[in-house]
Amino acid sequence: MNRTTLSLIAATTALAAVTGFAALSSPDPTPEDDTARTAAHLPVERTSLLCPAPSTSDLAETTYTSFTPVTEGAESAGTAELRAAREQVDDEKDAGKPAEPVLEPGAPGKPVTGDTSGGEAPALIGTAEGRVAPGWTVQQTTEVAAGTGRGLQGVTCTAPDTEFWFPGASTAPGRTDYVHLTNPDDSAAVADIELYGEDGTLKTVVAEGVTVQPHSSEPVLLSTLTDAEETDVTVHVVVRSGRVGAALQALDDKLGGDWLAASTDPAGRLVLPGIPKDATAVRLVAFTPGNTDADLKVRLASPSGLITPAGHETVHVKGGMTTAVDLADVTRGEAGSLILTPTDRSVPVVAAVRVLRGKGTDQESAFIPAARPVGTRATSAHNTAKVTTLSVTAPESAATIKVTASAGTGGGTAVSKTFTIKAGTTQDIAAPLPTGLKGTYALTVEPRSGGPVYASRTLTAPGNDVPSFTVQPLPDDRGLVAVPEAEQDLSILQR
Repeated sequence: MNRTTLSLIAATTALAAVTGFAALSSPDPTPEDDTARTAAHLPVERTSLLCPAPSTSDLAETTYTSFTPVTEGAESAGTAELRAAREQVDDEKDAGKPAEPVLEPGAPGKPVTGDTSGGEAPALIGTAEGRVAPGWTVQQTTEVAAGTGRGLQGVTCTAPDTEFWFPGASTAPGRTDYVHLTNPDDSAAVADIELYGEDGTLKTVVAEGVTVQPHSSEPVLLSTLTDAEETDVTVHVVVRSGRVGAALQALDDKLGGDWLAASTDPAGRLVLPGIPKDATAVRLVAFTPGNTDADLKVRLASPSGLITPAGHETVHVKGGMTTAVDLADVTRGEAGSLILTPTDRSVPVVAAVRVLRGKGTDQESAFIPAARPVGTRATSAHNTAKVTTLSVTAPESAATIKVTASAGTGGGTAVSKTFTIKAGTTQDIAAPLPTGLKGTYALTVEPRSGGPVYASRTLTAPGNDVPSFTVQPLPDDRGLVAVPEAEQDLSILQR
């Protein structure tokens, strides 16, 4: 019996990504070339970002910085805005009285900032379309003058997703840790929160089926989910329905606090980039899902090459249990990145480090999760001339990168510079400054040749007795999406 198959003659290929989408129409057929084609990388057309509520402290001062790098091939028009999550809900109840956006991003190539004070600032939901969408990045930076979590707290607003890993959390006395879940969509999202301590799964209450209403945000205090007091906890957020943005806020009574971004997906090889050279204590926290143990080789990519920390050559991570190792002042005055690789068979692992600067009562903490590589381009918003450190590592082979400093929020002209990173090293880059800089500026990192690179940005607060700082890894900004070329194929009618 003959079977008739309908051919897709007018082909349109559309790819959806977490941060946006790109659409490409089918080209005219080219019979003379029937070989497989390389996917084109085209600018995304829509991007969503979610910023958690910054602080509950009345002493908090928060700055939002929005930036879109100039992207070749992007659309000529486009808009973006950040609105308070709860205001979006109010708008639904009272259409016709739209709330003013918290921040209206500007044209590509120039950052825009907005400020807020106190502990009532809500979570933000942002959307960018057209020319503003490719690589759109928003940095949320909060300075808290005193109290639990005092110091500098920074987070890069995230794209919505369905799964997140946070090794490095805690339910110990003296720590106040929240998981912030933000839902950008029109329907409710439901998420489970799983906690893992040094002996495995922690018994929790109300952690399954946390409902996040449309266009709203839910901060969940970890200590309300379990009676266990654990110094090192791995948090796993799994979304049953819908999607959310997730970030973990770790606040300490004595050691300040910061945001812990999600670790990259479980993998056998991990890179934790950009440990500050003046770190006085580094604590590695690792977790492997499932029941299989992992044995990891620990190495530090220093400015001179890969070295093995004395006494910490390897770390054994039991399956389903959180493992923590104190590496002391492992960087010893030099920039460094941790490289974790399997000693034998590869077992997927997630990891993060807590970093301390300062001594005694004048200490501050920040977190660096295992990161994704820079990829095509990474973007960092909210930089200033004297308090920004850009750290780049090439763990496998030498690489050449281009670093561009954008125009400033108050004026200036963009400047680019090329750097070579030697294999197995971490370099604190003397990043270029915009000519005639006024205000803050953005940095973009673009690999040009060689092996994969990983990067992070450290921001410090000058003039304080406590060495306040925050570190954000710089993964690919997802400004481009791979779109395979499509063409007509009439031969399918004959199959």
